[in-house]
Amino acid sequence: MLNLIGVHECKMDAKGRVGIPSGLKKQLLPLLDQGFVLKRSVFQPCLELYPMQEWEGTMAKVNRLNRFVKKNNDFIRRFTAGVKLVEVDGSGRINVPNDLIAFSNLKSEIVLSASVGTIEIWDKAAYEATINDPEIDFGQLAEDVMGGLNEEADGLS
Repeated sequence: MLNLIGVHECKMDAKGRVGIPSGLKKQLLPLLDQGFVLKRSVFQPCLELYPMQEWEGTMAKVNRLNRFVKKNNDFIRRFTAGVKLVEVDGSGRINVPNDLIAFSNLKSEIVLSASVGTIEIWDKAAYEATINDPEIDFGQLAEDVMGGLNEEADGLS
């Protein structure tokens, strides 16, 4: 499993091209030639950039769903809506298609945020509003999500 690290502020040009910051590019170096999948996020108004190996792992899980169950079929359709294959060009950039720019309301100031094995692409203002949302008690969220993990004797403290 890939564990990417870092939050990077950068700019998107008028043609939708985004340069991959060097710190992120170093982490992705062995994967750059395989390409990426760019898609709408399920829960947030941002995009998700999957290295191809991460996408294939995710799709292996999706492909186990029975498509003759309507809920599964509806999920698959929405999960894969707007999915695009993208490659890093010779200048170290990816091109974000216009429909995905519109979905995520990207402006020129953006944030690339590593999120375990994927990279979220946010409009900078939307990212900051989400991270600083006063409605979310992060301490409580951390306890709710991670608080029971020591029951598995995984060594977390």
